[in-house]
Amino acid sequence: MKTKTEEFLIDGPAGKLEVEALWQNEDPRDPNTKKVALLCHPNPLFDGTMKNKVVTTMFNFARDEGMHVVRFNFRGAGKSTGEHDYAVGEIEDAMTVLQWISDHTSANQLWLGGFSFGGYITARVAEQLLVTPHIWGLTEMELTKVVLMAPSVENNDASDVMLPTQKTIQIYGDADTVIKPELMKKFAEDKQIASYVLEGAGHFFHGRLTEIRTLLEQHAV
Repeated sequence: MKTKTEEFLIDGPAGKLEVEALWQNEDPRDPNTKKVALLCHPNPLFDGTMKNKVVTTMFNFARDEGMHVVRFNFRGAGKSTGEHDYAVGEIEDAMTVLQWISDHTSANQLWLGGFSFGGYITARVAEQLLVTPHIWGLTEMELTKVVLMAPSVENNDASDVMLPTQKTIQIYGDADTVIKPELMKKFAEDKQIASYVLEGAGHFFHGRLTEIRTLLEQHAV
């Protein structure tokens, strides 16, 4: 099936948000594409953008699984305007993009993925869809999978987050020096979510992207 990728700016809560979207069959309203992936990137204070290689690995996976795929830059990153808001406004950014997806596509099944800071935001977005979908006008959007790649559970308090237990997985490396592996292990145990650990992998999964792709194919379809 042919795909089409486009980049554009949409109105966000703090100005403009830069979005990249890949459409299956070159059509956001393709009647045969019911699933869409929304991806969240690492902390922009440390050069994180939507073009991050871990995010790109998830992007390519979702594309090849026949999903529409949307990634975007949080406020203050890339061409997105506004200033970094330490994981408060960024949740609103993600929800705004999700509303845009709902308005502009025929997809009603959502695959959520995020890396590091974006993993924490992804968890909070999943929570919004579980608890308050009506506030966002997203009651018709079904959450099918939540993928947390080395989520920032050390710098951001995720102890109270609500997740769809059976639909959520976590992937991290046991040699992560940015977020303590034992904290990610405890997070998975506390939330009763499946966790997959790459032995010897650091936070940025250098040289391990192929293994991530395999894990996604095995556990995140």
